Amino acid sequence: MSTYVYGITAAGHPALPEGTGGVGDPPREVRILKEGELAAVVSDAPEGLRPKRRELLAHQNVLSEIGADGCVLPMRFGSVAPDDKAVTGVLAERAEHYAERLGALDGRVEYNIKANHVEEAVLHHVMAENPEIRALAESNRQAGGGTYETKIRLGEMVAAAVKGKEAEDATALERALEAAADAVSVGPESTGWLANVSFLVKREAADQFLAAVQGARDRMPHLEVRVNGPLPPYSFVEPGPAEPAGTAAGGADAGAG
Repeated sequence: MSTYVYGITAAGHPALPEGTGGVGDPPREVRILKEGELAAVVSDAPEGLRPKRRELLAHQNVLSEIGADGCVLPMRFGSVAPDDKAVTGVLAERAEHYAERLGALDGRVEYNIKANHVEEAVLHHVMAENPEIRALAESNRQAGGGTYETKIRLGEMVAAAVKGKEAEDATALERALEAAADAVSVGPESTGWLANVSFLVKREAADQFLAAVQGARDRMPHLEVRVNGPLPPYSFVEPGPAEPAGTAAGGADAGAG
């Protein structure tokens, strides 16, 4: 029977309520595997597990239950090890790393920030900041729309300027928020978003961080900024004792969307 891994805690972490259920239908009973000073929160892994809403919520609920009583290193949804022995083996092998991570992430949560451009607003910025684009646009307007070639050239110039603005704004947004966080993790590029960044934030500093987000929105109204959190600090765990099928283990979010 494969073992489904929810997260890693200290061995002395308070026990979960008896009968706590996890993923699967019916829900598999959650249990604790201890190895030295560490423990893994696991259950039997159901066959054919898929990232459906009910299963994602079950995974998150187990992590929320554990996290209510202290620090947990969350594993991503779908993290499965061959068996219990494989899990405890990795806990033993990486004991120093996990102990360090538990200390570093204690009392901290993750906020995932995604941003993209408000199309009309960023086009206004591009026109305002680029005299050459403005001049060509005006020339085309006076010529009744311009030739096919000048229209193509204008479109290419605008597209290049918008692309450059994306990189500029992604950097500006990250810099505006990093001072309110303990650590930053840049996520994989996501279609439709110019920025996809996770921030590690002390729980007591959450209001300060969210105020920094609002400040960035106010200064850059041509950006649509989406906040997801607080989340377990998925992006700051690094590889764990199990991997979701078909992916690399470690710093991705199971609910950051």
